[in-house]
Amino acid sequence: IPAAEQEEVKRNKGESFTLDSSEISKPNVVKTWYFNDALIAQIAGDSNKTCTDVQCKNTDERFRDRLEVNQTGSLTIKDTRITDSGLYKLQINISDSSFNITRVKRFSVTVT
Repeated sequence: IPAAEQEEVKRNKGESFTLDSSEISKPNVVKTWYFNDALIAQIAGDSNKTCTDVQCKNTDERFRDRLEVNQTGSLTIKDTRITDSGLYKLQINISDSSFNITRVKRFSVTVT
């Protein structure tokens, strides 16, 4: 993965971190967060259709009660653990009647 396409985040154990989606939420935008390829959060259109770890079906529950998603789709992990280190991926799907665009942002997180 080219460095330009992946952000590096380093935190000490117990600190919080936020991964910025830098996208405005719109009805035709679905943002899906993954941690090491496991679904951890999904924001469909407006924030009324948001699920995080234990609310989403078939998700990894390692972040139980420590994960937050804000209105823009940015992801915050609180009270970090060393096991939170890994690759976070944000998949942004923008669809309309005439097109479908998928963009991906990656974040390499190290917790020590």
